[in-house]
Amino acid sequence: MKLFNDTFTTLEQSLNLSAKRNQMISANISNTDTPNYKAKQVTFREALDRETGSLEAKKTQPRHLSFEQNESLFRITSRDNTTYHHNGNNVDIDKEMIDLAKNQIQYQALVERLSGKFNSLKEVIRGGGS
Repeated sequence: MKLFNDTFTTLEQSLNLSAKRNQMISANISNTDTPNYKAKQVTFREALDRETGSLEAKKTQPRHLSFEQNESLFRITSRDNTTYHHNGNNVDIDKEMIDLAKNQIQYQALVERLSGKFNSLKEVIRGGGS
């Protein structure tokens, strides 16, 4: 029997993704003036964006990706196809600040949702609202 359902797992993975996004956005902001620095972003695997529920991948070669739970759900990629500054840098500080604010709001919403789930679980363990 699973003590915690998939909601806790999903919230945990979402918090991990949000934390990793924050690290990448912070790195981009701190490298705004670094010559030839290419902005990085955190992305979900394309298959997980399109599908919900469990996925099974047929692996015909060892290099094929599986869709197992223990595998990381996100990847770090560089945006190499643009250059905004004369020094080869492609960090758009306005975009990074917008992404940072958006990510902080999402992170806070996830924390509040997880807290609510734990509070509900605590009430059940205590035997209701007495």
